Amino acid sequence: MRRLFIFSLLLALLAAGLALVWVAVEIAYQANIDEARNADVILVLGAAEYMGRPSPVLKARLDHALDLYEKELAPLILVTGGFGVGSRFTEAEAARDYLVQKRVPSEDIILEMEGTSTFQSIAAAAEIFDRLDFDSCIVVSDGYHVFRAKKMLEARGIRAYGSPRQPLTEDTWRDIKLYFRQSAGYWVWYLNLAR
Repeated sequence: MRRLFIFSLLLALLAAGLALVWVAVEIAYQANIDEARNADVILVLGAAEYMGRPSPVLKARLDHALDLYEKELAPLILVTGGFGVGSRFTEAEAARDYLVQKRVPSEDIILEMEGTSTFQSIAAAAEIFDRLDFDSCIVVSDGYHVFRAKKMLEARGIRAYGSPRQPLTEDTWRDIKLYFRQSAGYWVWYLNLAR
């Protein structure tokens, strides 16, 4: 009986490991694909802001979204992100202000200012989509982040096209670590283990 238990446990661990690797490979593949095409809105996932100014990561995402907007792939940009710890500004407000400085009309920018995680921001964005009768978006984020965000949107009936921003640096080991971290996050979401 003990031998059967150990065998079952090892089999379960092997299956979990293979699932983690499989999704990490899917994430790596998605991170290098730009699916940008005409959509209702460009959805920019939030990242840190510093005293109302976008962090380098958020700025890179916004610059990429701006490029898509200027190519007229979508008429609107939806920026996400609530307050960070100890911050007086939301990530969405910092994003909006940056885009307005880049000459995007404020009426073309939609703010989601409640989310403090990918899950919360996607849920709030989906409510905005319902209100505005949107059914498609271009998802802009870091490459390692796009797969999970797309899956969350698709689970809510939204057609999502990934468009990762260009990486600030090339670091293969860092990327691999992030792919596995996002894979774990995907499985936590998929299996409904945490919110």
